[in-house]
Amino acid sequence: MPAAEVSVSVDLVRRLLDEQHPDLTGLPVEVLANGWDNLVCRLGEEFLVRLPRRAVAASLVAHEQRWLPELAGRLPLPVPAPVRVGQPTAQYPWSWSVVPFFPGRIAARSEPDDLWSAAATLGGFLDALHAPAPSAAPVNPARGIPLAGRAKGVLTGLAHVDLNDRNTALQIWETAAAAPVWDGPPMWLHGDLHPANVLVHRGRISAVIDFGDITSGDPATDLSVAWMLFTAEQRAALRQAYGRADDATWERARGWALALSLVFLSHSADNPLMRGIGERTFRAVLE
Repeated sequence: MPAAEVSVSVDLVRRLLDEQHPDLTGLPVEVLANGWDNLVCRLGEEFLVRLPRRAVAASLVAHEQRWLPELAGRLPLPVPAPVRVGQPTAQYPWSWSVVPFFPGRIAARSEPDDLWSAAATLGGFLDALHAPAPSAAPVNPARGIPLAGRAKGVLTGLAHVDLNDRNTALQIWETAAAAPVWDGPPMWLHGDLHPANVLVHRGRISAVIDFGDITSGDPATDLSVAWMLFTAEQRAALRQAYGRADDATWERARGWALALSLVFLSHSADNPLMRGIGERTFRAVLE
């Protein structure tokens, strides 16, 4: 995991709240996660504080602060649109957020009770999200792009898998990469939609979180989640609920699932959760 570029702690969260949002200072603060990009703290019963620990993460938080309030109202599932925005100070260099706390566990740890219903729910969510994005929308050099831009990483990743799997995966990749490219307008994308960014509460998908990679481009990028959570039959339910994935888009989505599975497998030596997602996705792509 990358080292923090600034010192982040519960004490820092308390000081920032004291200075900028004093009405929240009486709420208890406890660390919920200290990840690659952010320190996430529970703040009372209703909120979380997201504090970037690296400069690259600060720009991702800024994207959430700018765009999620505009998108949240038209989405059928809750998303963590900030309820408060923290400003940089002399003791901390970046913007930070107070966001709603959503109950539940990530789908990577707690699958929905009914995966067919969950597939339809996620398909409907993506249908609502994937609307044409404005020209000012964030641009991500690695997501939402033509699959050709992922070829180098895929070929590098395939060099480290079993030879029999490698040959099959290479054929799948070549088919996906040969599919017609997205020729519609750039669509709003979550950008990092995988089972650790989907919440499940009381057996049902209840929220979609972590929009730091929000971007625009080819919707096939997000549709790759179909191979991360579901069987072939359940993927068909997601596609039906989504309602507008033609064969070329669905083929590219499979290619994205392969590309992302190799990323998860290659960069998860210290993260068994993401390795598990990578292994499951890779197996599903090869079915």
